[in-house]
Amino acid sequence: MKAFRLDELETERASNEGAYLQFLRERNMSVGLYALNAGEHDPQKPHNQDEVYFIVSGRASITVGLETTDVARGSVVYVPAGVAHKFHHISEDLRVLVVFSPPES
Repeated sequence: MKAFRLDELETERASNEGAYLQFLRERNMSVGLYALNAGEHDPQKPHNQDEVYFIVSGRASITVGLETTDVARGSVVYVPAGVAHKFHHISEDLRVLVVFSPPES
């Protein structure tokens, strides 16, 4: 079994001075923690994998393709491979679990 604690993942992510920490990689998926602080710009570009975002904490809007919605703790968003997407109007520090399938390359 592999088990993780979000507080420990956040500490590891912050100590590596990056917005993203991949903490699990398996044959069919990878999982990471993504962090954007209030007011920050999301630099993402479309990925070659399907993604699922689970909002752990914070508030923002996300645009996927031509659709925009507000997200907060407990929100789940699916992003198909190759579709442009960005978090914006980040009003509270955002922490997001990201699942890629297949694994992010």
